[in-house]
Amino acid sequence: MQTYLLALNPTDSVISGFLPAAGRLGLSVTLLTDQPGAYGPPGALGPDVEVAACEVRDHRAVITHISRRGQPAAVFTNSDHLQAQGALAAEFFGLPGKNWRAALRTKDKALMRRHLAAAGAEPVRAVEILPGQSPAACVEAGGETGGVVYPCVVKPREGVASEDVVRAEGPAELLRLCTEIRARRPDAALVVEEFLPGELYTLETLGDGRRLHVLGGFHTRLSPPPHFIEQRLTYVPDHPAPVREQILERLALLGVGFGACHTEFVVHEGRARIIEVNYRAIGDHGDLLLAELLDIPLFDHILATHLGEPLPESLGARTDRAARIDSPCADRAGVLASAPGAVDRTDGDVRLTYRPMRPTGERHPLHRTNRDYLGILRTIGPDQDSVDRAADAFLAAQRWEITP
Repeated sequence: MQTYLLALNPTDSVISGFLPAAGRLGLSVTLLTDQPGAYGPPGALGPDVEVAACEVRDHRAVITHISRRGQPAAVFTNSDHLQAQGALAAEFFGLPGKNWRAALRTKDKALMRRHLAAAGAEPVRAVEILPGQSPAACVEAGGETGGVVYPCVVKPREGVASEDVVRAEGPAELLRLCTEIRARRPDAALVVEEFLPGELYTLETLGDGRRLHVLGGFHTRLSPPPHFIEQRLTYVPDHPAPVREQILERLALLGVGFGACHTEFVVHEGRARIIEVNYRAIGDHGDLLLAELLDIPLFDHILATHLGEPLPESLGARTDRAARIDSPCADRAGVLASAPGAVDRTDGDVRLTYRPMRPTGERHPLHRTNRDYLGILRTIGPDQDSVDRAADAFLAAQRWEITP
């Protein structure tokens, strides 16, 4: 069965998750990308994977490319930036897929806020600043969901990975930040919204359009303000029922329910409020950890939904283990002179998997996003105490040296 996978740059989710799953399902994959050279020479991804150049951000180019080769079995993407394009292509060919309106609603943070506010659910005061518009004029005028209140958060309307997401304490700081972001992203629309207090969590779901499974979620530890770098995710097998139901209600309003979805939200005084909805599997090795922790063929299930196969009533997920993910970050620009290599280790009942995210010898600026990750450690064990002890000991024993 010929399957088309839309992608931008290579990710661990695709290389270590979805492509092996496609092989297990007997699929022939054409990987459409605007960066074919990043995937290595022909055949580098295996005999059943073809890499083809395509302007994947344009759904018309995707549809035209696929149509030259006949009817596909599935069109799929795990990219934040390509969900609407993948959904439109799947719909064009009459294939199972996400609703393109839901994909657009969740990607566009301003559109998401307006949609939820119009439904009477979770109003958040927010202002949208379009390219070419004066940040000062927009902030003073307010927006459809109310004017700016402080503290607030400014972010790219369609950004990812906390890039250029910054907290501002007052008008002068906000306008300075908008000017700085606009200098880096002149064509990007910005959203300024009220800061939502509370502890940060995620909810991970998997659906087939009829049945929705909740895979648990994570409690996220962030870097100190004003930036929002995810430094640690501790697995939460089951959020309190009122919290879980609040988030599931919001997802239903947005039209989310097909394939994987990674939702970030805060809980404050028992009230859950969405930060953003990423209509794809959790990244930065979170999906790889879930598959191992729950002992389920997660990537196979996600692909199978796009082939039109229903999810089982029960996924048979394990519930007897704990886990966390740690992401050591660079704290300054420079050359990574020395760092630990890949590690796969079992200490008693605890499994540790460390993967470097940056090669030694390369110079990098300081991004204040997950681009600053030096590596990712996945730790799984029988209980949280043993997981925390093993992860803390491993990290304390490592050294990452950054030179000017």
